[in-house]
Amino acid sequence: MKAVIDIETSAFGFDTLSESQQEYILRSAEQEKDENTRDEKREEAIRYLSLYPFTAKVIVIGMLNVETEKSYVLFESDTPSEWENDEKKVKYKGLSEHEMLEQFWALAKKTEQVITFNGRNFDIPFLMLRSAMLGVKPSKNFMGNRYDSALHLDLLDQVSFYGAVRKFNLDFYCRSFGIESPKSKGITGMDVKELYDAGRIKDIAVYCGDDIKATFELYKIWKDFLNIHNSH
Repeated sequence: MKAVIDIETSAFGFDTLSESQQEYILRSAEQEKDENTRDEKREEAIRYLSLYPFTAKVIVIGMLNVETEKSYVLFESDTPSEWENDEKKVKYKGLSEHEMLEQFWALAKKTEQVITFNGRNFDIPFLMLRSAMLGVKPSKNFMGNRYDSALHLDLLDQVSFYGAVRKFNLDFYCRSFGIESPKSKGITGMDVKELYDAGRIKDIAVYCGDDIKATFELYKIWKDFLNIHNSH
């Protein structure tokens, strides 16, 4: 099985960090001489906490089976919750973060290749480190040789030719290649924390389901037009 994966994360409150951790996060901001610039840098540093597994948690994991085109989206929930969208071929399931990670790695064991968008810089290391923090052992290492895409195909590496040309975000590539962007529905990754704080986890789950579908569409374009093997 090949699977497209994507995660959504949300930061813990800044005040939950220890004094030394807070100092480390704000270190570069505090070096700014101008007070306004300092405040802006502080806000930015706190806003970026959702990007690090030590200051944030996994709240949604989306997986799309490339063969069946069916998706499975796990989202954080205190109570068991399940529903399906037959039209989109998506099944949603609410679990604790620990259970989500366990289920992900159980499915990863059966996966021959994961397909991500920027997963090498974000999704996979986040999942691995967060799992270690919660005592869940990853079943596979999708962070092996960057230039060997057999186990992990990162589309951002592929469409930027490993950084030879400028990298853009998923929304930019979607609009360029005529793919419906998940951002067209008015939600972006930067909105996730606000939605989560407002208790709208199911909206985030739906957004993640749209994200993996868009990533899958980009994968098909890469496979059909850019996956060229030179013959000798």
